Amino acid sequence: MSDAPMAASTETKIDTGTDELLCAIRDRVAIITLNRPEVRNALSDTLSPALRSMIKTCGENANVNVLLITGAGNAFCAGGNVKGMGAHRDEKKLAMSFDDKVADLQERQRLLTGALASVRKPTIAALPGPAVGAGLAIAMACDIRIAAQSAFVSTGYLRVALSGDYGIAWLLTRLVGTARARELMFTAEKVDAKRAEAIGLVNRVVADDALQDEAFALARSLAEGPTLALRYMTDNLDEALSFDFATARDQEAERLVRLSATADHREAVQAFIDKRKPMFRGK
Repeated sequence: MSDAPMAASTETKIDTGTDELLCAIRDRVAIITLNRPEVRNALSDTLSPALRSMIKTCGENANVNVLLITGAGNAFCAGGNVKGMGAHRDEKKLAMSFDDKVADLQERQRLLTGALASVRKPTIAALPGPAVGAGLAIAMACDIRIAAQSAFVSTGYLRVALSGDYGIAWLLTRLVGTARARELMFTAEKVDAKRAEAIGLVNRVVADDALQDEAFALARSLAEGPTLALRYMTDNLDEALSFDFATARDQEAERLVRLSATADHREAVQAFIDKRKPMFRGK
């Protein structure tokens, strides 16, 4: 084995159009950071469209293999702007018809949690602190969630007398089951990181000061993996929610046969024989 030092990672900053959202690509990982720490990274009319745009941009970027979404400071995302629901309501939105308001929200949902769940690359949410309401929905739309020990999650909608959006009920039910989902929606209780891990809301809990390093290490490991296999795994796992067993098996078989003819599969087999780390090219 060579004793040569590893090459230093290079980071490319991406212009998101606003300081409320940061994005950088490092080691084929797009690190997307919600950057409104003074309001626990609550969504805004500036942050939300920028986030929607970055999910699409990074999802389609051939130089990105994994998306890592996190929050600046001590929060992931506190959800919607509650103050904007009161006296500071947007006059343009107030003037919209009921049907237009519904269509507008449906489109924003489709382009945020809908688009995030549709990305054919691994997605990771790193929670340095609270993930509430729509913020929790964003985290749950990712494939994997890693939380700091001091983090907590809450559905939150009950506290503002709303029923939920961004697919939170669907996502929550599939992660923790219908009984837990109803409890968490009806009570809006704060669920600490330890319990969130125990009931399946988050995958891992790590020390606060280790969160970003641990999350990036996992993201980088996945980014170095066989991208075609990961894409097909994502398809298989998504279909497991809606297909019957026989149909899911048939789809799995077709994808595996396709992958068996790829250069990445041949490289993985040869690397195993050679007892070395494989070098995947996505082919």
